[in-house]
Amino acid sequence: MQDERDVEHLTVGAWTKRCYFAGRALMDATLRPYDLGSTQWYVLWHLANAGPAVQRDLGRALELERATLSGIIATLVRKGLVQQTSDGEDQRQRLLTLTSSGEALWRELPDLSFIHQAAFDGIDEADLAATMRVLRLATGRLQTLSRKV
Repeated sequence: MQDERDVEHLTVGAWTKRCYFAGRALMDATLRPYDLGSTQWYVLWHLANAGPAVQRDLGRALELERATLSGIIATLVRKGLVQQTSDGEDQRQRLLTLTSSGEALWRELPDLSFIHQAAFDGIDEADLAATMRVLRLATGRLQTLSRKV
């Protein structure tokens, strides 16, 4: 465990990571009674809010590697929450759709906006906007650099 003085000297990247992991831990704990993990929730969220999706496009939208997404989809299919069929236009692509069980579970899941509220309520909107602007810029720079490597 880190000494309090050490915590004061963490970088913006370290604080971003710590915030992400704290939010994800709370999300996972909230979803545990429903036998879901946070990444499974994100897949269900996308299908519930954006409708059916081609698996490749969903991976891009959620920024998940193909192998990671394949495992998550296989689990959701095994649980009967997602149906995977051949896309009508391209038989090699898989179309993902919520099943009726998936839709029913989605309606039953708790609203997770309390996590965002717990983290950010009372923080000045200008501070949040500046934080998002800086993180968006830093992310873009790192992604650009990654493409060059």
